[in-house]
Amino acid sequence: MINTRVIEKKWQKRWEEEGVFTAKNNSDKKKYYILVEFPYPSGAGLHVGHVRSYTALDAMARLKRAQGYNVLYPIGWDAFGAPAEQYAIKNHVYPSKMVSECIDNFKHQIKALGISFDWSREINTSSPEYYKWTQWQFLQFYKAGLAYKAEKDINWCPNCKMGLSNEDAAGGVCERCGSKVEKKLKNQWMLKMTAYADSLIEGLKDTDFMEKIKTAQINWIGKSVGAEVDFKLKDTEDVLKVFTTRCDTLYGVTFMVMSPEHPFLEKYKDRIKNIDELKAYQDAAKAKSEIERTDESKEKTGIKLDGLEAVNPVSGEVIPIYVSDYVLAGYGTGAIMAVPAHDTRDYAFAKKFGIKIIPVIEGGDISKEAYTGDGVHINSCVLNGLGKEDAIDTCLKYLEDNHIGKKTTNYRLQDWIFSRQRFWGEPIPMIYCEDCGWVPVPEEELPLVLPDVKSYEPTDNGESPLSTLDEWVNVPCPHCGKMAKRETDTMPNWAGSSWYWIRYMDPNNDKEFASREAMDYWGQVDYYNGGMEHATRHLLYARFWNQFLYDQGLVSVREPFKKRVAHGMILGENNEKMSKSKGNVVNPDDMVANYGADALRTYEMFIGDYPKDAAWSENGLKGCKKFLERVDRIKVKLTCGDEYSKNLESLMHKTIKKVTNDLLSMKYNTAVSALMILLNAMEKEESITHKDYRTLLALLNPIAPHITEELNEECKLGEEFAVSAWPEYDESKTTDSEFEIGVQVNGKLRGSVLISEDDSEEEIKAKALNNENVKKYTDGLNIVKVIVVPKRIVSVVVK
Repeated sequence: MINTRVIEKKWQKRWEEEGVFTAKNNSDKKKYYILVEFPYPSGAGLHVGHVRSYTALDAMARLKRAQGYNVLYPIGWDAFGAPAEQYAIKNHVYPSKMVSECIDNFKHQIKALGISFDWSREINTSSPEYYKWTQWQFLQFYKAGLAYKAEKDINWCPNCKMGLSNEDAAGGVCERCGSKVEKKLKNQWMLKMTAYADSLIEGLKDTDFMEKIKTAQINWIGKSVGAEVDFKLKDTEDVLKVFTTRCDTLYGVTFMVMSPEHPFLEKYKDRIKNIDELKAYQDAAKAKSEIERTDESKEKTGIKLDGLEAVNPVSGEVIPIYVSDYVLAGYGTGAIMAVPAHDTRDYAFAKKFGIKIIPVIEGGDISKEAYTGDGVHINSCVLNGLGKEDAIDTCLKYLEDNHIGKKTTNYRLQDWIFSRQRFWGEPIPMIYCEDCGWVPVPEEELPLVLPDVKSYEPTDNGESPLSTLDEWVNVPCPHCGKMAKRETDTMPNWAGSSWYWIRYMDPNNDKEFASREAMDYWGQVDYYNGGMEHATRHLLYARFWNQFLYDQGLVSVREPFKKRVAHGMILGENNEKMSKSKGNVVNPDDMVANYGADALRTYEMFIGDYPKDAAWSENGLKGCKKFLERVDRIKVKLTCGDEYSKNLESLMHKTIKKVTNDLLSMKYNTAVSALMILLNAMEKEESITHKDYRTLLALLNPIAPHITEELNEECKLGEEFAVSAWPEYDESKTTDSEFEIGVQVNGKLRGSVLISEDDSEEEIKAKALNNENVKKYTDGLNIVKVIVVPKRIVSVVVK
């Protein structure tokens, strides 16, 4: 029996020495760029989820190389950001030292799996050689007017002393430590991502992303075409602007709702008689995350403003204003018009607070629920009798003619908050001068290197630890020479990952982030795999970043990724998410030590549909190890022969076709299943030829590369698979020469017959009528007609 530890190290060493996985930028071969999301190097090391995606794309990379492509399958480290810093703080290790140690461990684990990464292109986002170009690209955003500073409410964890994304603050608590999240107003660097909202939607048409990924991005951008309508604040010169996609329902507006952060609440605080009640509600809203505030399953809360009212712009009716935390300041105008008769959320709110409900669309029973369907308009003056589209057009014209509204487009997408008050990140290359304002660090001075600090932990005042370094902070203004101050915030952990695939194309270039020649050759990433959790964060940021670089003439393609797929998670044996607290984490190192890398790789490809979650089972892993042992044992049946065995020939061609197509379409589990079926058939033969065995090994090689290379060499079947061509199939031999079809008598199935491809229609009819079971239902009767539906059925009609 093969010693897996010995052969794995042998072949990993040989592949590295021969450089068989090194991609060339000047190849005359057709290129194929395969990308897997690079990991952030944590102390936890590689997990079985990494193994699943790395192996899946490795199988594709090996197949594509065998098909004659120049394949780029690179790896690197997303080393800056909060995850790495948090681990460093927890273990009292300086971040750069921690990252270096974790990378060494990750590399050891990945190489032990035999993943065919091109290690010559390895990158690290925390190296000055890399983040020099992240900083340079940020300056291009600034020069183009797309990087700016603004005050922004953020989710703030007082324990971690850092800003959190909405996803990290779900339920109003910090995902990392469980502390209650606060709202904090901070002056932040922003990237004007909203300027690319339409382009990001339009660009999806030029991609082959999974539909659920496209849908997630479109929903996140949240484009809505409608009208901005002015509601006058009673007895003031101000108007409350709202966005609506249904201006035709204005006659049904019976109240308004403001966000607790709306600026009018501060402006008119002296007019609001229940100001203490309002302030208490505002304080309560600050303690909630956006996700918690907009949770549809929770009952809506709110207060009515006493002393501030609005005027319906079409009916002239005075209507009350409420404040509720389900309205967000950062989305739309921070205020909404409420049409309770035709919106379920507004209906529930109106019922709770006893607000008038006026139906303006015919249909339903508003005494029981809101009517959200279509119908003709009622109670709507000139709109009465009109359908939806005509009513919208008529109302929009009225609003514009009377200067109380206009057609507009609204987006859920907000500008990207690009500041972090942390140490471990790319320094933002900006200097603030009292006379000149914000001034970029001169490009020739890049990289602006992250300095060493004595204390890298977050500060109590919410400022970056860099703010304590007076010598680093206080520098001359590049414009006027007067003393100025560096920006002390750092970039988010998303910054380095927003362009990393470009650097892989030309990783050692110190003159530019990548040469035009390299970018022209590699173009789009052909196949990009990552988690669904990044579909509306990293993937959106990366597309935005790339589209900007394209508009600046700095990259060759507008859309960076041709195809984007997502893999399912590996769950614990009880179908729960793996976590240390549950004690169900599976360490891939242990699995490799106990069963071998090839068995682990094979099992993770066989575990289930690749895009879906799958539960771990060590028994399943044992089964895959036994399968590989059978592949080894069958070599005793080898006889010379450079042709397929007659009994196996058709199955061989079918299996080549199926495995090829399955590997290219993420159906890894059925590819492994097809190989198991082929092995079963081979085991039934008294002998197998060299070609039989080599083809089996070649098809299995992308999934289990070590054992297949070893058996191929041991049995002297041919050159290494790493440099060999992929097996080809003959289409004519992938279909069965004989097949079974059913025979109906007067519409009921009465038997079946074996038909040959060469049988004529008359021969098929004869076989059907001579079938013993069919004859029971036709003997003594008049056969009216016999109909042959090719390859499907024979229908006999009798009287």
